[in-house]
Amino acid sequence: MEGLVYKSTGSWYVVKDIATGVAYDCRIKGRFRLKGIKNTNPIAVGDRVTFEVEEGTKGIITEIKPRDNYIIRRSVNLSKQTHIIASNIDLAFLVVTLNNPLTSTTFIDRFLVTAEAYGIKTILLFNKIDTYNAEEIDEVKFLAQLYRQAGYECIGISAATGKNIDKVMTAMEGKTCVVSGHSGSGKSTLINAIDPELHLKTAAISEQHLQGQHTTTFAEMFDLPNGARIIDTPGIRGFGMVEIEKEELTDYFPEFFALKHHCKFHNCLHTDEPQCAIKEALEEGTIAWSRYKSYLQILNGEEDR
Repeated sequence: MEGLVYKSTGSWYVVKDIATGVAYDCRIKGRFRLKGIKNTNPIAVGDRVTFEVEEGTKGIITEIKPRDNYIIRRSVNLSKQTHIIASNIDLAFLVVTLNNPLTSTTFIDRFLVTAEAYGIKTILLFNKIDTYNAEEIDEVKFLAQLYRQAGYECIGISAATGKNIDKVMTAMEGKTCVVSGHSGSGKSTLINAIDPELHLKTAAISEQHLQGQHTTTFAEMFDLPNGARIIDTPGIRGFGMVEIEKEELTDYFPEFFALKHHCKFHNCLHTDEPQCAIKEALEEGTIAWSRYKSYLQILNGEEDR
């Protein structure tokens, strides 16, 4: 039978039969390994799989179908293991907050680069705009303009009040979407606003550390009334990069890619080379310094702090 993985806990998986929509609790037959990648989860939410029913609604996954794409990160702790956040994605939403918690441009850029590398469109959702003062609203507008200039769609939302949730729902129609961001950024609240019937667990920000509590422990996919599927993911603290060659990196910054053919050298890394179109654009203000700083950090293999 062919199925779609809706939930992964690392040891068992909820798989829906594509033909009937019936959900089965499955485990893995043997050990699956991605070629060349030591990852913590051999099977990810969104994977298409072949499975056999053992008894009732229990089953065994026997094969993973080839993935169209996936979002993968390396843990920034000592283990350095990789983790596939979700696979076979049509659209990613990155939930961004100015404070409680702060989403840095470094984190945003690392997520965007990874999504670009696998051909996944990303929309930035600037959440909690109902809580910001005038100065903070100006900062949101500045950031949104920065990323629109780089080629990304940005929507200011309030998951708590429902502001612009209709725009998010319109973008989602008929697509498999993943929602990502830091713990406490409002991912589960957003999904509840999109479909109140789901009743996803949410938690208040920790006052002591001004960070979110991990309310979503495992990634899980939900079917929505508008024909979309949405994947709720655990909060991410740091985003370690995986699998990107230095020579390729420019291609995953859309505003860099648009200019790189103007560089004197076709293999320009945009660091010390003369007549570099990227550095000229920086000086002219058509490329943001924060984006260039993120580019250099990734190029030099620095961790997300």
